[in-house]
Amino acid sequence: MSKHIHYLWREHARLEAEIDREARQRVPDEVLIARLKKLKLAVKDQIAAWSSETGGSRVA
Repeated sequence: MSKHIHYLWREHARLEAEIDREARQRVPDEVLIARLKKLKLAVKDQIAAWSSETGGSRVA
């Protein structure tokens, strides 16, 4: 697995953790959560595009 795809998987996991952490706040920042979810989806799309180009099958 290339360094780039490894980075994308780590970034996806980091965003997921940040979303979970914010959602557990007493008063979650819904705008921040929405922004993080959009970023996470963009990373997932990059992973899918990279995987289809290289013949990989693992998608978030």
